[in-house]
Amino acid sequence: RGRLLLGPRVVLFGDSITEFSFQENGWGASLAERLVRKCDVVNRGLSGYNTRWAKLILPRLISRSTGAENTLAVTIFFGANDSALKDLNPKQHVPLEEYAANLKSMIQYLKSIDITEDRIILITPPPLQESAWEKECLAKGDKLNRCNATTGEYAQACVQVARDCGTDVLDLWTLMQKHQDFSSYLSDGLHLSTKGNSFLAAQLWSRLEKKLSALPSLLPYWRDVDHTNPEASLL
Repeated sequence: RGRLLLGPRVVLFGDSITEFSFQENGWGASLAERLVRKCDVVNRGLSGYNTRWAKLILPRLISRSTGAENTLAVTIFFGANDSALKDLNPKQHVPLEEYAANLKSMIQYLKSIDITEDRIILITPPPLQESAWEKECLAKGDKLNRCNATTGEYAQACVQVARDCGTDVLDLWTLMQKHQDFSSYLSDGLHLSTKGNSFLAAQLWSRLEKKLSALPSLLPYWRDVDHTNPEASLL
């Protein structure tokens, strides 16, 4: 009988910007659509999480026994919560040095289960549009609890970790601000709009395409199945 058909996979690990990425027009959904029948795109986004919590749970999400050798790429996309201002949002805030150390320890863990650095892509937090995010905060009775310059420091630390560890990095914070007004990339000042999702999807695909576009299709195209003897084609 034929082998169990377990496809290779890409794991998206991050906070709400990853969790929401399977919504309509989301960057994760767009990646999954491009890779359908070639590769499973697994969403492990956890809204509100920071790197302090993420590094604790990563070994429960990806381990040798859960097919690390089948994992062709992992995105690590944190910082939007870590960079929250300590005084106004102590629950999510993680100090800058600890943020960098946490990213490093997640990369080291993945390497320890043979997911090599060339299969890891760090993504920096996107820029923060303060006036729009302030509206969201005020609506919940809070003060503005993040600021773009601080988010930028975390983005820079993320880029530095990628350099130090030899992983790929997608510096969203810088790329999105190359176009003076980046507000159209964000839906509420923090999370991605449809335009921001397609921007991230395109940037990510340009980094993954070489790795993944040559993957064979799962099972033959239907016209190629021998209908008089399907077992010969399918098993």
